[in-house]
Amino acid sequence: MLSFDGKWVLNAGSGPKNKTSLHPSFRNRDWEQMLLDADANAAPDILGDIADLRGKIDDGAFDAVWCSHALEHVYAHEALAALREFRRVLRADGFALVTCPDIRAVAELIVAGRFSEPIYQSPAGPIRAGDMLWGHQKSIAAGATGMAHKCGFTADSLGELLIEAGFDEAWVLRGEAYDLWAVGLREDANASDIRLLLQRGGLSFPEAASEE
Repeated sequence: MLSFDGKWVLNAGSGPKNKTSLHPSFRNRDWEQMLLDADANAAPDILGDIADLRGKIDDGAFDAVWCSHALEHVYAHEALAALREFRRVLRADGFALVTCPDIRAVAELIVAGRFSEPIYQSPAGPIRAGDMLWGHQKSIAAGATGMAHKCGFTADSLGELLIEAGFDEAWVLRGEAYDLWAVGLREDANASDIRLLLQRGGLSFPEAASEE
């Protein structure tokens, strides 16, 4: 990696570099990012699949991993492999921050009879329940097949998957935009410091009893 005295975050499934590609928690002088993406057109620092980073990234190379809406684009067994890779490339005091659609929230929309209703506007246009389940349908129809979703998670299943992947502790928060936010901590991670870092970036995870 390039010379840098601060901390390194791997932006896994980054897409092209832009101002919003990195979570606000990492947008300060203490952090520098490396972009990882499977699409060469995104011009990532590291070209590769989030589910298999061996030969591309050494064990314990990063202080944090940030994965925004990439995990749902791989199959379920690959999602577990990806989380295991995230843990592997983290230092013993590192952590992973992951966000993805909340399938329970989408199911609640469907049960409420809102399947075909535009739920919110995105830069790609109106987003419906089906777009959150299977990926943005208009983009996929236009040839962007990489936008397809191949798996999905509830808060419980995502937390369980982080533990199965080998993380020592997992936090999961249901967001306000039909999304999930999850943190996987390695064994030497300082939970209090990480919680404060994320709070400064706009994420408030409830404190565990052991931290009080």
